[in-house]
Amino acid sequence: MYYPRTFNSPQIGTAWFGTHVTIIHCNYHTGETLSLFQSDHAPYEPVAKTCAETLSRYISIGYTLIGAFPLNDREIQYVLQYK
Repeated sequence: MYYPRTFNSPQIGTAWFGTHVTIIHCNYHTGETLSLFQSDHAPYEPVAKTCAETLSRYISIGYTLIGAFPLNDREIQYVLQYK
């Protein structure tokens, strides 16, 4: 029987296709990067001390800013997507 290979089903030894997500958590009063979370195998850059530089690095390698969400009166979370 012929079974066509589909790219939507996971297969051992094949490259992963899809979207990566990175979340950058910052203090917007001081401009400091607090933490960074990302999906497995996502392209990455070193985290800078300042949030603006961290965002700049990720945007320069192809990430797109999806949204910025205030968490409280000092912190903001940026969600970036890489396709």
